[in-house]
Amino acid sequence: MTNVFISLFTINEVELTYRKKSEHPEIIITSQEMAAQILRSAWDENKIELLEQFKIVLIDGANACLGVADISSGGLSSCMVDVRLVFATALKAKATQIILAHNHPSGRTTPSDVDLALTKRLCAAGEILDIRVLDHFILTKESHRSLASAGLMP
Repeated sequence: MTNVFISLFTINEVELTYRKKSEHPEIIITSQEMAAQILRSAWDENKIELLEQFKIVLIDGANACLGVADISSGGLSSCMVDVRLVFATALKAKATQIILAHNHPSGRTTPSDVDLALTKRLCAAGEILDIRVLDHFILTKESHRSLASAGLMP
C-alpha cells in the first residue's frame, strides 16, 4: 500500500550545478574603479535612464570576477530586491564576495534611506553566510557612487 501511495505523487529533486563557461584568463578586481567598469559594461545603456535595475558582481576569494548577475528590474524609481535570490545566486556561483549595484534613472547618485537599509540587510545576511559584501554602487548614465568610498557601508 505504501508504494502505491508514493507512486501517485511526483517527488521534486533539487540539483545544484556550477559550470565555468569560459577558459579565458580571469579578471582580477583590483580597485573600485575596475569594479565600476565591469558593472558599466554589463549594464544595458538603453535602460540605465529608463528603469531601475539591481545586479551583483560575483567574486571568488582571489578577487577574480566570476560574473555579473541580474537580480531584478523595477520601475522608474525603485525595484524590489529579494535577499534570498541575491545569496542563492552567490552560493550557486561559489562566490565568497559580492558587490551590489543598482542604477538611478533620475541621474542622481545620492543613496536613499531605502538604499542604505537594503545595503545593511544584505551585509547582515552576508555575514551569516560568510559571503562578504564589499561595496554597493549606484550608477547613472554619466557617473557612479561607491558607498564604500563614501563611508556608507555598514
